[in-house]
Amino acid sequence: MSQFTFKMPDLGEGTVDAEIVAWHTKPGDTVSEDQLIVEVMTDKAAVEVPAPVSGRVVSVTGAPGDKVAVGSPLIVFEVTDGAAAPVMAAAPAPTIPAAAKPAAPPATTTAPAATAPAATAPAATAAPATRPTAAPTASAATAPTPAAAVPIARQGRVMTSPANRRRAREAGIDLTTVAGSGPGGRILRADLQTAAPLQAVADAADTTEIKVIGLRRLIAERMSEAKRNIPHFAYVEEVDVTELESLRMHLNHSRPKDSGSLSYLPLVVMALTRVLESFPQCNVLYDAARGVLIRHRAVHVGIATQTPDGLKVPVVRNAQALGLWEVAAEIRRLAERARANKATREELIGSTITVTSLGKLGGIASTPIINAPEVAIIGLNKAVERPVVYQGTVAVRRIMNLSSSFDHRFVDGYDAAAMIQALKERLEHPATIFIPTVKSP
Repeated sequence: MSQFTFKMPDLGEGTVDAEIVAWHTKPGDTVSEDQLIVEVMTDKAAVEVPAPVSGRVVSVTGAPGDKVAVGSPLIVFEVTDGAAAPVMAAAPAPTIPAAAKPAAPPATTTAPAATAPAATAPAATAAPATRPTAAPTASAATAPTPAAAVPIARQGRVMTSPANRRRAREAGIDLTTVAGSGPGGRILRADLQTAAPLQAVADAADTTEIKVIGLRRLIAERMSEAKRNIPHFAYVEEVDVTELESLRMHLNHSRPKDSGSLSYLPLVVMALTRVLESFPQCNVLYDAARGVLIRHRAVHVGIATQTPDGLKVPVVRNAQALGLWEVAAEIRRLAERARANKATREELIGSTITVTSLGKLGGIASTPIINAPEVAIIGLNKAVERPVVYQGTVAVRRIMNLSSSFDHRFVDGYDAAAMIQALKERLEHPATIFIPTVKSP
């Protein structure tokens, strides 16, 4: 028998390390070649790593949430003599699924985003290859307190000084649970000092620690980076979508029931592609490393999608070249794949502008966070019927707010407002959604 050390593989595109999302084996287990042994996540994708050889697992490096540098030992196998190939040579190519699957803690998950947004995040610093100490588990945090240590509430008036009452209030100590050692059961300062550790134990029993790893960690990092580095300019405008709703209902009734219901989202995407013909400065990616704005002719629309694993942003590519039903079908297909954790990496990257919608939970207004390295994001709020002044009289109209955010470094306030007004005009006169912009000679 001999030992074979499998090192963290190079997952491409400048990756220097990867985060452990979930182990599918443990020391002592016997695995076969190509069997899934661990799920890891880079700043760009989730990767399933198979076993490079057959053998017994001797040791593993890292717990869920830990990062392991590329080229550092990941797992050690005990194999029969002659079975081990040179390190990395026998390793099958890792497979890349839709996104990270949930690990054991319930809160583990991408990105937009946004939303993990699909934008590229800086690679993290390589972690040491030594195996870190595992974080305390939730079961340890919620272990039952010995019966003798549990404070028991007492009845009647609590006797103590005003100063001790203040100390107890500041320390979060319930005086009815403190046994007083003074005359007549009066609570002294020493009694508070004794009670403080017991109170802390009781408080700990009511909490659960959840480690932030995988997709949820990536979302947190990208959201923080976007909010910290991008000066957001928010702009909210209300839109009368009465005519748009009439068109939507008509189109839905004209289609077979099994073809799917048309929502506002495809109509907004269609209108947005027309508007961006006049506002190309909003269909831009910012390469911070080179200090360059990359303006795109094609419109690749990111659709912020809530999934059980967190916010993902699948991309409708070349939306400007698609028809309404093609856009609707593509949004539906991508959303289903994202929620089923089947979206490929290519389906989750490359957007040039993002549209987000909370649907029935849309509220009155929102302040969406830009899906970096994009410079604009459009948010759909809830559409409701309410009385408004329409053509000189009070009428009930269907109103929906558009909440948008722009990178104020590259999109001036005037241009941002003008773009949203142009989008509003298209949505309030939905026939114009299907008419390309006529440019002046």
